[in-house]
Amino acid sequence: MCELCKLSRAGYYRQWRLSAPRREETALRDVLQRLALAHRRYGYRRLTVLLRREGFAVNHKRVLRLMGQDNLLCLRHRPFVPTTTQSDHDWEVVPNLLHRLRPGGCDQIWVADITYIRLQEGFVYLAVVLDAFSRKVVGWALDDHLQASLAVEALQRSVTDRRPPPGLIHHSDRGVQYACAEYRRVLAEHGLQASMSRVGNPYDNAKAESFMATLKREEVDGRHYRDLAEARAQIGAFIDTVYNVHRLHSALGYRSPLEFESHLAGTSAANLAAADAPAITPNCL
Repeated sequence: MCELCKLSRAGYYRQWRLSAPRREETALRDVLQRLALAHRRYGYRRLTVLLRREGFAVNHKRVLRLMGQDNLLCLRHRPFVPTTTQSDHDWEVVPNLLHRLRPGGCDQIWVADITYIRLQEGFVYLAVVLDAFSRKVVGWALDDHLQASLAVEALQRSVTDRRPPPGLIHHSDRGVQYACAEYRRVLAEHGLQASMSRVGNPYDNAKAESFMATLKREEVDGRHYRDLAEARAQIGAFIDTVYNVHRLHSALGYRSPLEFESHLAGTSAANLAAADAPAITPNCL
């Protein structure tokens, strides 16, 4: 092209440096600003992953620099303090079965927890059950009381949707909702093993606590729910659509829980086909 136009190569590259990089950076900043507004709780690491999925060859340092120049700051969170555990009761407390135990697949270990949600006037309470391997919320319930029926409803939803195999370990704190006879009866009906955290050790149930912190940071903080119905609709949409389907999780290789389970199921199916084995539906689906 330079020979045909009778231009020097040096002159061509001087002109290229004046225009092409600026166009590329303008396009990058446009996409970055739209992604930062759509995912207002994402930091520069997650935005870097999204930009790469859009086709931009960027690293996290450049994204951090551009965010600083354009004042694209993610919303920070307040310290999360759980306040719903009532462990002073007379029900039996079972041992911790998760000590040095890590799940190798879906529906091997579930973790459960309860947190409070503030309304304009009063409080409601959210009970969740997560798969410890994929971090997916497999069941949840929201109501205006802390009775055992709240936790039982979340567990029943989990069992109905996932149909876990007998022997699955269900881990929770020592709260009365999980230690009472009603909850233990539901676990026994479905062949699930109960496990509870050690005294004064919040790390045993860290994955459930981590989800609760994410929920508070990315959905609850800064919102003012009018009543129970509005809180149930908004929080349900966040759990079922945003968190399970779209939110990138660093522990899952920056995949959403649904994407992680689908990828795992596809890999398992491919391995079975390569080995000429009979088809088996993965338990993640």
